[in-house]
Amino acid sequence: MKIVTRDIPPRAAWALEQAGVHPLLARLYAARGVSSKDELDDALTRLLPPATLMGASEAAVLLADAIRDNKKLCIVADYDCDGATACAVGVRGLRMLGAQHVSYLVPDRVVDGYGLTPPISRRVKDSGADVLITVDNGIASVEGVALARELGLQVLVTDHHLPGPALPDAEVIVNPNQPGCPFESKSIAGVGVMFYVLLALRAELRQRGVFTADSQPKLDTLLPLVALGTVADVVRLDPNNRRLVAQGLKRVRAGSLPPGLAALFEVAGRKATVATTFDFGFALGPRINAAGRLADMTLGIECLLTDDPARGTELAQALDGINRERREIEGEMREQAMDIVESLYDPEEEPPPAICVFDPDFHEGVVGIVASRLKDKLHRPSFVFAASQAPGKEHELKGSGRSIPGFHLRDALDLVAKRYPGVLLRFGGHAMAAGCTIAEEHLDRFEQGLTEVAQEWLDAATLTRRLETDGALPVEYRRADMVDTLQREVWGQGFAPPTFSEEVEVLSQRLVGEKHLALKLKHQGQPVDGIWFGHTDPLPSRVLLAFRLDADEWQGLRRVRFLVEGAQL
Repeated sequence: MKIVTRDIPPRAAWALEQAGVHPLLARLYAARGVSSKDELDDALTRLLPPATLMGASEAAVLLADAIRDNKKLCIVADYDCDGATACAVGVRGLRMLGAQHVSYLVPDRVVDGYGLTPPISRRVKDSGADVLITVDNGIASVEGVALARELGLQVLVTDHHLPGPALPDAEVIVNPNQPGCPFESKSIAGVGVMFYVLLALRAELRQRGVFTADSQPKLDTLLPLVALGTVADVVRLDPNNRRLVAQGLKRVRAGSLPPGLAALFEVAGRKATVATTFDFGFALGPRINAAGRLADMTLGIECLLTDDPARGTELAQALDGINRERREIEGEMREQAMDIVESLYDPEEEPPPAICVFDPDFHEGVVGIVASRLKDKLHRPSFVFAASQAPGKEHELKGSGRSIPGFHLRDALDLVAKRYPGVLLRFGGHAMAAGCTIAEEHLDRFEQGLTEVAQEWLDAATLTRRLETDGALPVEYRRADMVDTLQREVWGQGFAPPTFSEEVEVLSQRLVGEKHLALKLKHQGQPVDGIWFGHTDPLPSRVLLAFRLDADEWQGLRRVRFLVEGAQL
């Protein structure tokens, strides 16, 4: 691992500090590309206007007409946290804006696969719906949309994924990544797209005289769900996404959040009053996602939709139980996967440029998480496959992949598909995460193809793990209140949480819980505790560490500790 320090443009840092930004925050923000305090304004009025999102105005007209004509609307969701929150935002928002008949349907990961497939379109039609609305999916569902139209359904696609060569023939498509869309935030999550459609719909209803500026529903009550989905989907936190998340966090901390969300904080042992992006990404998001991985995402969506606190608690506890099960399965699979990988090459040598793992006992619901863990441990693009559980598809393998910076995973799959025709039955995704389906007999050819692309695209520099940090931590900021100041801010993908790096003295070290390294360190002449989660190898007496600031509470006293992220040995 190579620990590197981000450049801090001195002029930008100085300008932010002069504008009243805390000196340490000024330095951190400048290193992340912020050059003026204006960019840190998270007011709702600073959000990008809905009119600039291609298709949003047309979607508003379609939905306003449907509400006027008392049509039945059905939302087709996705089975991850972004899809679940987008569905809940859609259902809640449409009802607030006057829709009398709003239902939803969420595909089963195992039986239905991803997106609006023709069988799903038929189920929507059979449910009696007139209008089909996709959230967080649909841009690649050419066949599903075609059948829905054939069956007489109006189709509105809201999505944020990259489109394929052909767009579906929907009445309206709202997706910032469709050709010709001028919307600046290409990184907006599926839940954000749905929220924008609701903003456009409210404006359309105002124009029609249904609401006035005073009587219109307050859609900002949906922002806690928008924030959760945005963080959990690990989209880049560009300025617009940061505003959406900041506004959601403000409402959560003020106690203005749906009962199910409050219950999720409770079962996760987190406090909503001091909620952070870490809570969304590492505590609430995984509990919602677990339902889609191992059970039925309806549980997650119902938890976000209920207004009954008792029901919210019941559902949150069920999700917590499923998440525990998910963690157990994932832990076992990760160990198996590592055993397989280590059997393929000498642990003393460098791992191959790409990792591809399959075991008949793997559960397809957690292959993505295991791929992510392998990628983190080995710093290689990693694919993990499980046998399909869908009826009649037993010969197929479903794979999920995670990548490293400098290796665009979806583009790599596209190249494998071109070089090895017929190997990939289906594929899709992004630069850092992608999925595919292959016939089991083609596993070796897929691995060969992926390895070839990795050998061509990856060089020694890319294959060396680089950990970007913010340099040394001034000793005057090693305080518990500074931890709170940092945690109140919006950090995440593309706007990395503050990580510092310095050479420290290791005074003592011991294993806790058999898999974590507890440290006593000397930082700038003063003792401080440290913990390196998931790491067991001992450290030398002096070492360059990368760490985040945290506060540990013991017998009512809060003390600063370092959460170690990496070491340059």
